[in-house]
Amino acid sequence: MNTKRALPQSLEGSGRVDANAERAHRGGAIMAFEQERCRVWAVRGFTLIELMVVIVILGILAGLIVPRIMGRPDEAKQMKAKIQIESLETALKLYKLDNGQYPTTEQGLQALVEAPATGPAPARWRSGGYLEKGRVPKDPWGNDFIYLSPGIHDDFDLSSYGAEGEPGGEGKNADINSWEVD
Repeated sequence: MNTKRALPQSLEGSGRVDANAERAHRGGAIMAFEQERCRVWAVRGFTLIELMVVIVILGILAGLIVPRIMGRPDEAKQMKAKIQIESLETALKLYKLDNGQYPTTEQGLQALVEAPATGPAPARWRSGGYLEKGRVPKDPWGNDFIYLSPGIHDDFDLSSYGAEGEPGGEGKNADINSWEVD
């Protein structure tokens, strides 16, 4: 394949090729190549301006949202405890569907992870357990959830004692109970 480009007709018939004209012709070919390369890049990627606009928008969003979240870590932990209690309630209901009863207080929440060795033996304990990660979670403050079955308020009661880890309390130390979670 011949990669050499033909010179313009005005230069072909002259018999002599001016070196500057040839260089100018090659420069034009290089310029066309560069323009084609730039066009391909424009189709494939984002421009610097587009990236900067996205970064600015993300920065504005972070500036508005982060201060609202950072000022409320206690509320976030309480919300997480409520979500964990709801998740544990779902797992306990699945346990009852399979086995006809909830785990006893003695068997505890550990019965959701491994078949209980004490108390009434579960009839059809699910292989792999009832919790996704294969372990009973701690509450957001690193304490165990309190489980009673039969419960005082329902078939079972689940509680987290809040930040202080003691029953009772107000604000960030308030108990979070299954019978009060909506």
